Amino acid sequence: MTSTVTHDVQPYGEFLDEEHQKIREAVRDFATKEIAPKSAEVDRNARFPEETFKKLGEMDLLGLPIPEEYGGAGGDYRSYAITVEEIGRACGSTGLSYAAHVSLGSNPIYMFGTEEQKNHYLPKLAKGEWLGCWALTEPGTGSDAAAQKTTARLEGDHWVLNGTKQFITNATHADVAIIMAMTDQSKGRKGISSFIVDKGTKGLSVSKVEKKMGMRGSPTASLTFEDCHIPKENIIGEVGEGYKQALMTLEGGRISIGALALGIAQAAFDAALNYAKQREAFGQPIGKFQFIQGYLADMSTQISAARLLLYHAAWMKDHHKRVTLEGSQAKLFASEIASRVCNLCIQIHGGYGYIEDFPAERFLRDAKLCEIGEGTSEIQRLLIARQLGL
Repeated sequence: MTSTVTHDVQPYGEFLDEEHQKIREAVRDFATKEIAPKSAEVDRNARFPEETFKKLGEMDLLGLPIPEEYGGAGGDYRSYAITVEEIGRACGSTGLSYAAHVSLGSNPIYMFGTEEQKNHYLPKLAKGEWLGCWALTEPGTGSDAAAQKTTARLEGDHWVLNGTKQFITNATHADVAIIMAMTDQSKGRKGISSFIVDKGTKGLSVSKVEKKMGMRGSPTASLTFEDCHIPKENIIGEVGEGYKQALMTLEGGRISIGALALGIAQAAFDAALNYAKQREAFGQPIGKFQFIQGYLADMSTQISAARLLLYHAAWMKDHHKRVTLEGSQAKLFASEIASRVCNLCIQIHGGYGYIEDFPAERFLRDAKLCEIGEGTSEIQRLLIARQLGL
């Protein structure tokens, strides 16, 4: 069963304009009709909804923040954050794969790639002909992104990659992968470079598909490189710039994961509010009881606060400002309140919240990943503390 009541999102002052509201309406309409009805099936069968991504490409949403000259829609980051939010509200799995494709699998090529790379890859990624992924995490490294063990050595006119990447979103279906690898281990993080690897390249294989607690319809797998030869020109930027590129990529990525968490939280709130109005106990709807009213009041307030943090960070990015602090704050707060809101959603549903007939249990399983992916809550707190001069 799904919620029938929707808590409308109001305009947010200077952060959003009429065009942003139109984008929200269009994406929400599509997500409500095309994505939400199959969200339970996508989760249950751990199925990547290829048909949905084809339609997202046709709607110019897969290249939303990519300039029109490279096949994108030329939208701003607020439009992108709204889109992630609305897709995530309909299906957390689809929202995660969408965000990974845009902010991780495509945007680094736009931000740091050559004109040849942009012209070759971005139009196909923007139109949904290709799916992208980004590979930073490795077994045993986790949050220590600088401890890369995957290597890349230059042999003539080719780079040769060896190593394994773990927990890579979209890896099973990706046509293009952006890989971080050590080109000079003696230089530490300054010896990391990034590369574009095409699907089907000899020496590249998907080595493990994970079975996950949540976000099951968004495939997560390992990538293994065994003497994988790629053209010399497939390096992104200059040798040794990979770690710096990764940090800048993650700044934007944290906004998208915050938006995803926000969308899941909104879905959980909508479901809880609808249930509280319909479910009766002791002769009246449970929404008439003060405990339930208090829960819903807290949920609504926390969601509104998260949305303001998120839109502010996206607004700053649109105005070409660094968002190390603001992006981390938005991602940290949105992801943690999402888990809190989803937990309360289950509590309001009571026993029904614990069974698969209602979406409440899926919301909580999906929300938890937002506290882990693209920098754990602990890493976000460290980043915020550093920005405070500590």
